[in-house]
This record gives sequence, structure tokens and C-alpha cells, in this order.
Amino acid sequence: MPDNIDRLLQRLRRSGAIVFSFLTLAACAGLPSSDANLGADSNLDAGANIDVAIETISVTASRRPPPIEITPAPTGPADLLDVLRAEFALSYEQNRRIEVQRDWYVRHPDYLNRVFTRSQRYMPHIRAELERRGLPVELALLPIVESAYDPFAYSHGRAAGLWQMIPGTARRFGIKQNWWYDGRRDIVDSTRAALDYLDYLHGLNDGDWLNAIASYNSGEGNVLRAVRRNKSAGRPTDFWNLSVPKETSAYVPKLLALVDIVKDPAKYNLSLPVVPDEVQFAVSDIESQLDLALAAELAGVDVDTVYAYNPGYNRWSTDPAGPHSLLMPIDVSADFEKALAAVPASERVRWKRHKIGNGETISEIAEQYHTTPASIRTANNLRGNTIRAGHHLMIPVSTRPLAAYSQSADARLERTQNRKRSGNKFEHIVKSGESFWTISRRYKVTTRQLSAWNGMAPGDTLSVGKKLVVWSHADIGPRTSPTSSLGNTTRKLSYTVRNGDSLYLIAKKFRISINELARWNNIDKDKILRPGQRLTMYVDVTAQSS
Repeated sequence: MPDNIDRLLQRLRRSGAIVFSFLTLAACAGLPSSDANLGADSNLDAGANIDVAIETISVTASRRPPPIEITPAPTGPADLLDVLRAEFALSYEQNRRIEVQRDWYVRHPDYLNRVFTRSQRYMPHIRAELERRGLPVELALLPIVESAYDPFAYSHGRAAGLWQMIPGTARRFGIKQNWWYDGRRDIVDSTRAALDYLDYLHGLNDGDWLNAIASYNSGEGNVLRAVRRNKSAGRPTDFWNLSVPKETSAYVPKLLALVDIVKDPAKYNLSLPVVPDEVQFAVSDIESQLDLALAAELAGVDVDTVYAYNPGYNRWSTDPAGPHSLLMPIDVSADFEKALAAVPASERVRWKRHKIGNGETISEIAEQYHTTPASIRTANNLRGNTIRAGHHLMIPVSTRPLAAYSQSADARLERTQNRKRSGNKFEHIVKSGESFWTISRRYKVTTRQLSAWNGMAPGDTLSVGKKLVVWSHADIGPRTSPTSSLGNTTRKLSYTVRNGDSLYLIAKKFRISINELARWNNIDKDKILRPGQRLTMYVDVTAQSS
């Protein structure tokens, strides 16, 4: 009997009421109107009336169907991982190689929690693009294998971003990379390029998705050669039978192990974070260069949030030459666009009026204001690098101290170089002819260690005058100032051009190359130097003896 009726009957029994409305009881019991006529005109005494009413109510209530339990509708977006489970379509058979990778993930639930939590910002966009293109949704898990869903990831192979694209492949698929901006880290641009590449590899591998995914890791040539070798030997050409590099041999199993876990996390005693099935950002057209600190202020978020959605920007602002767009969290994008519309283009970066000094060059001025010569030329309608002392330049500068741009390339490098590590810390200034290999031999460390300590890859180019930090246990002399540490015999000099000087004569005099001298000063090797012009150079003091 329902609780409300039971309570009513108990109350009636306790009251001993002689006069009551049987019609009310009948209505509570759901009796038809003919049954309700047993009410006040009946000759039954009060007690009998109550007993009859109670019996009638009890019988009627007992015949009712059980109450329907209504489950409240869930709030918020669904779990994207549920959607992926329903859409997984890659065909593969379980084997020991997948099992090994799956066991590693199962033993490291904290890692899975970190990467799936990190993916919440980006995976919905990737899955939407996969659906739009008709590509396997399993590829939404590939950035876990590539970068642990960290858009700032950088590998020893010079690969960057969520999809870990190397510079050459990125350029091939239309990604812009310069001092201001690296599209390999941009969420939208890198996803477009990566999916273009994967789609191309799928066709190149005759529709075999596992071979296409392997090609993404090792390069299309390695897999195609492995397939040709197997064909010549009469062996199967599927991924599991190919002879590929060790890293690639584990790469595909890592992805499939993640697919297994997402399919049924409970089977492995795991609980994965919810990934909202809702794109987390909107793309705003900003039309011109914009200071990222100002963007954060207009959106009502912190600068770190702006970089988290726009990790492709290297500096304090967007690239003056574009792309002129910003991703913003979906819940603030409309307010951001409205606030930005009220800011004139001329006020979207701060400008400083600089008076050109005697002998100053555009490259020196650009370095002073943390910008590029190209940006100065564009802002001042200059066709070349010729400037005159006494004239003024308008320089775009940041609205906040550079330390406020916590995810800029410079800030990230500073944190990397200042991180405490094992051994003694040395600072080394790169000199002409040095490489990661020669410097690593000097300090008795590996090239991979040396490059990682400085946010680089062993294959990256070292520029003369660049500061590197080194952590070494080797006995290489006392730790002194950077300029007197062992091997740091390169010095930065400022040279004022005299009558009759040329790049050739200056380079010969200081025993440096013409190409280096031109690069350091961002000048054309064939241009005539002007007396009074100042040049920056990095010279090895030990090479200056006659």
C-alpha cells in the first residue's frame, strides 16, 4: 500500500471520528461515484463506516499498479567516450604486442587520468572533424600516443604539438611556422593538417588503416619499403608482419591498447574522466594583431587560459601577418567578440615611439623590443632595412611585462632552463662551429640531455651567441660566471662601420663568416654598408691572435 494512504488510515483509526466525509476517503481510494454513495445516508454506525472505508481503500490500493520511478534527466553534455565506444570500427585481433601496451596503461591509472583530463579541451573538436571527414574515430586517441594531449610537447625528433608534426611535414601540409607563430601547436590548424596527412596515408596504403597509422609514425617510405620486402618474399603485408622500426612496432599497439581500455574500462578496473561531448571553444575573427594579455582581459579569463586554447602563438601577441583568429572558451567567446569590437585596431597592441640612434640597425631595435625586423618594417612602411639616425620608428610592444605571458616561447624556455636537475649547472654561450655534439662531449653529457635541458631537439640549429644551460657531474673546472666557464670564449661585440669597410673585410678581421655576420644583423650580403652603421657579432676571443 502506498505510504500516503497507509498514513491516512492510521490517522482515521486514531481519531475515532463519528462524522467524516466518506466521499473524501472514496476519492483518495479512487472509488467510482456509485461506491461513494455509501456515505452519510448509510445506517452503519461510525465505527463500521470507518472499517468499511478502510477495507475498501485497502483493497482498492492493493489492486493499483506499482508506482513508476522517474529518473531525473542527466544534466550537461554526454560523455564523448561513450560516443567513441559506439563508433569504434577498426578491425584487429588481440595479440601479445597489444597486451603489453595495455598492461602498461592499466598499471598507470594516474597517467590515464591526466591525459584524458587534458583531452577534454581538444578531443571534442578532433572527433567532430573525424566525423565530418568520415575517418575512424579511433584517431581521436592518437594524440595520447603522440603527445599525451599536450599541445606544448616537443620531441627529440623536432616534432611539436598535439599531433607531433615535424617541420617538413607541417610545411608540406600548409602549416605556417615563424618567430611569432607555430601552427604545429595550433589546435585547429594542426588537426586539419594531421587528418589531411592520415587520409593521404590511408590511400597510399591501399586502404589499410593500421599501415597508414604506422606510416604516420615512421614515415611513409619506411612502411612502403617494408611492404615491398614482404611482397617479394611472399609474406603477408599487414602491419603485424612488417619489419618496421622498434618505435613504430609499439606505436600501433599503443593506440589499439587505448581503444581496448576505452571500450570497457571496468574490465580493467579503471575509471576514466568524463570528456564532454561538446566542442569547448569558438573561433573568433580578430582582424588584426592583438596583444594576448589584452585578449585575456577582454574575455575575462587569465593569460594562461588564452595560451591553453591558442598554444600556436610563440610570443606576447598574435602574428602581425596572421592568422587573425583566436580560440576562446565557448562560454566567453560572445562577450569577448563584443568587447573586442569596441577596441580600435590601433589600440590592440601598445606602440612605442623609438628615436633611432647613431649606427642602430633594425635587428638591434627589434631585439630590444622583443619583436622582429619584419614587424618594424611593416608597421613603418619600410621596404628595406635602411633607417636613419634621428628619425623615429613606431614599435609594437606588449602591454604587460614579458613575465606575464607565462606560456610564451621565451617564458617556457626560461622555466625549462631554470629547472633544478642533477649535477652542477653551467651556462654555455654557443660559438662559431659548435654543435650539440661538440658541446655535449665537452661537458660529458648526451646530445639528447643537452637539447632537452634547453627546450630543443638534437637536430635543431644552434645559433652563435645562444645561451645554453648544462647540468654535468664531470670535473670540468670551477663554476664561474657564464662568460668565464670552460669553453665560453665567444663574446658579443658591437662594431661601428668605418669608411671603406665591407662585410668581407669585417668578417676577415674578426675571423667569422660573412654569412654569420649577415644573419646576425639581418642584412643582405650584397648591400653596401654605411659608415656609422653598427653591427652585432659574436667572436671567439681565442681565435683573434695573429
